[in-house]
Amino acid sequence: MACPWKICCGRRKQKYQKERDQEQVQVHVQQCAVAAGSLGVQPFRKMGLTEDKDIKAMLHGSKLWKIKSHSWRRQRLYRLEKDGMTIWYESPSKSARSKQIFSVMHIESVREGHQSEGLQKYGHTFPEKQCLTISFKGKRRNLDLAAPTELEAQQWVRGLNKLMKRVEAMSQREKLDQYPLPYLQKRSMYITSCWADENKDNKMSFKEIKNMLRMINIDMDDDYAFRLFKTCDKSSNDRLEENEIEEFCTLLMKRPELEEIFKHYSGEDCVLSVEELLEFLRDQGESATLENARRIIQTYELNEKAKQHDLMMQDGFMMYLLSPESDIFNQAHAGIYQDMNQPLSHYFISSSHNTYLTDNQLGGASSTEAYIRAFMNGCRCVELDCWEGPNGEPIIYHGHTLTSKILFKDVIRTVRDYAFKNSPYPVILSLENHCGLEQQTTLARHLKTILGDMLVTKTIDGKEPQELPSPEHLKGKILVKGKKLRSLFGDDENLNLCLVEEDESSAGSRRSSQQDLERLQAKDYSEISQELSDLVVYLKTISFHGFQNPLKSLAAHEMSSFSESKVRKLTKESANAFVRHNTCHVSRTYPSGLRTDSSNYNPQEMWNVGCQLVALNFQTPGYEMDLNGGRFRENGMCGYVLKPKFMRDPNTSFDPEYPGCGLNQDVKTLTIKVITAQQLPKINKEKNNSIVDPLVRVEVYGVPLDNSKKETEYILNNGFNPTWDETLSLQVRIPELALVRFLVEDYDTTSSNDFIGQFTLPFTSLRQGYRHIHLLSKDGASLSPATLFVHISIEGW
Repeated sequence: MACPWKICCGRRKQKYQKERDQEQVQVHVQQCAVAAGSLGVQPFRKMGLTEDKDIKAMLHGSKLWKIKSHSWRRQRLYRLEKDGMTIWYESPSKSARSKQIFSVMHIESVREGHQSEGLQKYGHTFPEKQCLTISFKGKRRNLDLAAPTELEAQQWVRGLNKLMKRVEAMSQREKLDQYPLPYLQKRSMYITSCWADENKDNKMSFKEIKNMLRMINIDMDDDYAFRLFKTCDKSSNDRLEENEIEEFCTLLMKRPELEEIFKHYSGEDCVLSVEELLEFLRDQGESATLENARRIIQTYELNEKAKQHDLMMQDGFMMYLLSPESDIFNQAHAGIYQDMNQPLSHYFISSSHNTYLTDNQLGGASSTEAYIRAFMNGCRCVELDCWEGPNGEPIIYHGHTLTSKILFKDVIRTVRDYAFKNSPYPVILSLENHCGLEQQTTLARHLKTILGDMLVTKTIDGKEPQELPSPEHLKGKILVKGKKLRSLFGDDENLNLCLVEEDESSAGSRRSSQQDLERLQAKDYSEISQELSDLVVYLKTISFHGFQNPLKSLAAHEMSSFSESKVRKLTKESANAFVRHNTCHVSRTYPSGLRTDSSNYNPQEMWNVGCQLVALNFQTPGYEMDLNGGRFRENGMCGYVLKPKFMRDPNTSFDPEYPGCGLNQDVKTLTIKVITAQQLPKINKEKNNSIVDPLVRVEVYGVPLDNSKKETEYILNNGFNPTWDETLSLQVRIPELALVRFLVEDYDTTSSNDFIGQFTLPFTSLRQGYRHIHLLSKDGASLSPATLFVHISIEGW
């Protein structure tokens, strides 16, 4: 760590005078060395967990039973590593060595007892109090475990929760204090001890260093790598020892592009004053006040002496740029900031299709865990395909296929337990009812007895609603979406609106209202259970009869569902009428029945006409789910996003096919300078020689005229610190609807490029200036520490 001598003389950054006493300089250097040394303190001391009994037990390790099925259960040693972030477990196979660790950062939750589907099925040979489940972010399967004793199970549950809570609350400075080389060093040293150190002498030759670099996705120029190697080889014996390997990693992690920005604002003395930081904040579009500048220094500066004098060194500046506060996503949108008191029809609502499936809709497994994952991802509308089951108990599965079956009552218990873990706003149960009268009554009984007061069974004021209630009014409530026997208040005038909602096969041939009424009058209404019908209050599904009828002919609580092809047809024929319809009524869209692989459609097309419940297969990753994640990233990821004002006015003239009509908005020019990337993951982890050739693509999704994409050139053989310095420019006409997706791919000359990482966010949540983009995996999990570093500017904003 460089010694910032200049800070000892106060705020004006005056350097030491040459005549200053040499002894005083030496004392100051020693003080700086002590400050730098504080970065290497034990992680648990920084966490306040040094004497924690649970953490000590985890460090010692436990023999835990891993449970997969009735017949598959194996005892393994699980242990917390000294970094406080990694769980190591023994594997019976040497080939599985790369799968022997997982990070605390990747854990979604820890559940006690038999609270997972796996333990409910296979864990009953172990006492419930000795069992626990580790649930991961993304698509990784749960880890179901049983401890030898109740005490050990509790130690792991409590210990993991403490670590997760502490990591979540950790400031950027604490992260650096705890992990001066947070990722690379740990990863490099692990690789060194396992593979790269060929003769296991805890020293590394240049050849071994080169092997290590390839393992962590670096194909570095030999001359440059050798210069770094010789710089760190203090003993001049052509081998690096542990502390020298750490120094090598430190030099490797230098960020020259950040150093250049820092020097531009700090000047030749390389120390940032409050006034200079203010200039940087103004250029970033941030709050440029003395109070804010001082707060930033006190929050992110690492050197206590500098903080005392309101000065910022380069390391502190880097920590600020890497913090969420400087992220490309506007942190003011990270919490619930929108008006939540408008009718439900005024919101986009995160919605799932075939929620119960973990794979495709022909032979995939059905699981209650799929509902948990959907809720954890902010989903507020889940689907339940209900069919006749044995012993009088309804089941859920994809009818007439080989998908496995789960009990309806188990799903409802899961809804009760997890619906409001991540969001307080209402959950919609989209019932696809294929049961007979008797089991429909059972459905209604389970809904009422299991959900209790959570379930909405009547309108808020007991009267027919003139408009839908708001998310705020329905906090903590669960709504049933489905068919009704009759209109909400016993009025049979609108029996013709009680039809089964139209599917794709019948979309092309709608009958007249009179024909529908005649068909209904001939039906045996007893096929719909009165008990189940009574639970449909605010979301009664009806067949769509076109936009030609005045809106007042539909009650506020009546809604329709549309296949993806039907939405496209209606959008081409009467997009503005569709937008107007969706200002007052809820619409649900769903994928084509031909998508047997559970693939998804582009949800942006449906949002463009104001459809609220755009149902996607959450189990299938792809750009469609990336867009869904980007759409609902704002507003606290609560699953509800307020539609633009021009999509909430019943008299709006907005037409996504012709967005210039009725909207006086200037075209916005989005300019993105793609500067560098950091620590991109390897695509083919099995091959040490496989180094990525990354390129960056920026994509805009919005109204048809806004859809565009631009990409950089690819960088050959560098996934660790590639530099582009390329500028991409895109135009946006309707920013309120647009999403921006940053995609990193591995270029391939012979086949399609491989996905590396992405990040998607609303255009209106973009921040200008120098920003880091923290990349996500295919299934939406963090790829930390993989980042893009860019500069954003928007003309006409």
